[in-house]
Amino acid sequence: MRAWRAAIAGALTAGIALGGQTTVAHADTPGSVIGVEQADGFRGMGETQIIDYWTHGVGGVSQPASGALFLPSGQAPPGGWPIVAWDHGTTGLASGCGGMSNEGGTAWPVTQDEFLHRAVNKGFAVVAPDYLGLGRFDTGPHPYLDIDTEATATIDLLRAARSVRSDLSPVWVAAGMSQGGQAALGTGHRQASYAPELDFRGTIAIDPESDVEKVAQLLVPGNPDQLGGGILGFSASILAGMRASRPDAQVDSFLSPLGQQVVEEIGTMCQDDIDARVAGLTLGQLLAKPLGEEPMRSAMAEYMTVPTSGYDAPILLLVNVTDRTVPSPLHAALAAQFTAGGVNYTPVLGTGNHCDLNPAMWSAVDDFLNRVRG
Repeated sequence: MRAWRAAIAGALTAGIALGGQTTVAHADTPGSVIGVEQADGFRGMGETQIIDYWTHGVGGVSQPASGALFLPSGQAPPGGWPIVAWDHGTTGLASGCGGMSNEGGTAWPVTQDEFLHRAVNKGFAVVAPDYLGLGRFDTGPHPYLDIDTEATATIDLLRAARSVRSDLSPVWVAAGMSQGGQAALGTGHRQASYAPELDFRGTIAIDPESDVEKVAQLLVPGNPDQLGGGILGFSASILAGMRASRPDAQVDSFLSPLGQQVVEEIGTMCQDDIDARVAGLTLGQLLAKPLGEEPMRSAMAEYMTVPTSGYDAPILLLVNVTDRTVPSPLHAALAAQFTAGGVNYTPVLGTGNHCDLNPAMWSAVDDFLNRVRG
């Protein structure tokens, strides 16, 4: 049993303060509350609560996680505030990097806070997870782009928030950008089996990561032209996350000695430091054998593939055709797969940078939320 698990269990059993908050004695059932801390004004919002809770973590084991609940002002409407479950973009791999329990770590794009404020001002409560490993608990490196734990961290926070607040509706949507777009799609797909008691109304995905696992199959050692710059930080983070959470992938066997050193080091960093650590390197230098070989190929597909069929609620897909972080061919491939899979989705295109939202995109967001709110 890891030290963090023993420490938390002891604190809960004793009913003592944990991290300056009041703890609640619950078993470690996913979705149950560990503690709640009032944090009004956090991220420039109004009434805010930081919630520590249990989630369905790596390998199905319950693990502690944290996130925020942002509330509109005034009295809730009949039936309670509808909810937006917001999934944030890439922030790193270490505890404290998530941005929802504290404002440390990597700076957020302005668009993320704009979305949060817009949703709350339209009468939605917002729950926003740090994701596993990025919040107030050191559970090891964040399993970056693990679509399963992203989804359960999101839904379990929603359940925890509704157990804390009686003025929250069962009506909810998932939304997110970049990594969070991938997480929101995973959440929208997973909710039908994981949270059938809730009233899910759809997903907003902004420049979501997708199909990277297919591109990774082409990556081999030694090529000096492969994935330098900021993209390498994301790629190395995928390997670090898999190394921590998917032992079946045998990640170390795919890494050179330098690669093993880098992947070990970045597991304790937020994104800015990760990008600085890999500056001047290429993925070809970090690899010992092609990522398209087994067992990496199958494990990576299970770990991060975005589902392209089987959704039971509509999707608003907002993508920038000039995106250089998640290149437009990947967006196009996702849209084509949605079409082939019979998914009910509406694409809205922009020509901005990664996760920029133009007026037409904002209008589509407003229309989507207005239909949910009724």
